[in-house]
Amino acid sequence: MRIAAVSDTHLPKFGRALPRALVDGAGAARVDLIVHLGDFTEPFVPGLFEALAPFEAVAGNNDGPELVARFGRRKVLDLDGLRMGLTHGDLGPAGWTSVERARTTFAADAAALVLFGHSHAPLVKQMPGGPLLVNPGSPTDKRMQPRYSWALIEIEGGEVRAELRFFDDRSP
Repeated sequence: MRIAAVSDTHLPKFGRALPRALVDGAGAARVDLIVHLGDFTEPFVPGLFEALAPFEAVAGNNDGPELVARFGRRKVLDLDGLRMGLTHGDLGPAGWTSVERARTTFAADAAALVLFGHSHAPLVKQMPGGPLLVNPGSPTDKRMQPRYSWALIEIEGGEVRAELRFFDDRSP
């Protein structure tokens, strides 16, 4: 199974369409699923992803009640023999980093993979004796990062691999 992970699109602040590099990249990777880790900011955004592939998501701290009701704030999926947790990365004690929040959010669920966003900082990090943490960054709002990004995750036989995909032009 091949999954495209994205977060923090913050549309329509950065337009009303997805970046061409993201759409083309997910298409070329032949993804089976797209997951969005919150901060869509408007209810029309999920439809942009649903037009590309099957879709799962959680809402972020900048998403309104309609998106929270539709997706929830935390989700556990079992895919191809692997337990995966989805969160935006803002749930947890104040003062904790997004990495700390994401890691602890699914400790009781025995998730082998935790996908999160919130910080806009791309990351792939295997925790010793714990889950693989993946933050895809943002395909539209790189903030202080040098490039826009998303993550490609491959799950096969209960094993997981993740890599960050970077691009420079967010135009549709």
